[in-house]
Amino acid sequence: MGDVLEPSSSASDEDAKVPNGLKPLQTPLVPSFDGALEGYRRDTSSSADPRPHDSGQKQQLQLPIGDRKRDPNTAAAGSSPAKKLRRTSPRHTTRAAVDFQGSPPPGPASVLIRAGSVAHPSPKKKVKRALSGYAPPSKYAHLVNKLSDSLASNLICVFVGLNPGIRTATTGHAYNHPSNLFWKLLHKSGCTPRLCRAEEDGDMPSLYDLGLTNIVSRPTKDGNELSKAEMDAGVADLEVKIATHKPEAVAIVGKAIWESLWRVRHGRNIKKEQFKYGWQDDSERMGVVETGNSPWPGAKVFVATTTSGLAAGMRPHEKEEIWEKLGEWVKNKRRQRTEETGRLTDIATANTDSEG
Repeated sequence: MGDVLEPSSSASDEDAKVPNGLKPLQTPLVPSFDGALEGYRRDTSSSADPRPHDSGQKQQLQLPIGDRKRDPNTAAAGSSPAKKLRRTSPRHTTRAAVDFQGSPPPGPASVLIRAGSVAHPSPKKKVKRALSGYAPPSKYAHLVNKLSDSLASNLICVFVGLNPGIRTATTGHAYNHPSNLFWKLLHKSGCTPRLCRAEEDGDMPSLYDLGLTNIVSRPTKDGNELSKAEMDAGVADLEVKIATHKPEAVAIVGKAIWESLWRVRHGRNIKKEQFKYGWQDDSERMGVVETGNSPWPGAKVFVATTTSGLAAGMRPHEKEEIWEKLGEWVKNKRRQRTEETGRLTDIATANTDSEG
């Protein structure tokens, strides 16, 4: 099977022993199917064929072993071997290996494909999204940031994001990118009784006693375009916002924000073993007011996962488990406030009746 046969125009005694007037080719073929095919096409396209052929003899192309559906001897005289190669069924050639043993013959090549196995094309690799680097404010200076904080006094919880994205800044609604999971996690965790839309961000304080703000106000494509310095610079303003509005809790939406807060407070980076999601130690409260006529112990801190669709460090169910702990606390606080509001309403009504 390793021998390659080519047509012979003369018949001798030795040729009689070979069927169909074919004789073994003495010149070895190179181990390259592409090289043989290229030489074949080059020779057939030439107007002058250096080898004499009998006028009645057809150029034959041997098909891969296993393809017995059509006989090359019965093919149309005008059909080219290149077309025959293309017509060869893929299912017969996908597990075939071409066996060549030297340089190709000077004329049209007859290829003998040996049954075997060849490597299938490797699957296409997923193209990883290149991470962006720091981008100066001038890069997005043309954008008008329409996003504003949604804050009020005495809220149950204020959610602190990193900074507005391009879509959020241009539309003026928080967490407005389709891939951002903020509103979904807010609902699944129980922080809101229904799935809210980004366009309702300004109503969060009045609807559910929830607030929204960011540690950095300038918009970027993603958080990688911010520097640590400008994130750290936003900590002081954030502390003032919390001290002014005095929410019961602050939810940090993303590890990077808490790392920035830690650097400013402790003067160093947080160690890996010191970081944890969920409720933080009581000593880490935000917005503490120690002086003046109205001291305030500050808001307790909960570190949640980022909701950005570009972050793939955690699986969805892992994020949901962390957010559910915050959601349970928010639901309990809202229930308590509702009960207290009901009691205050009853007391006010009773006082009005007694005075009457």
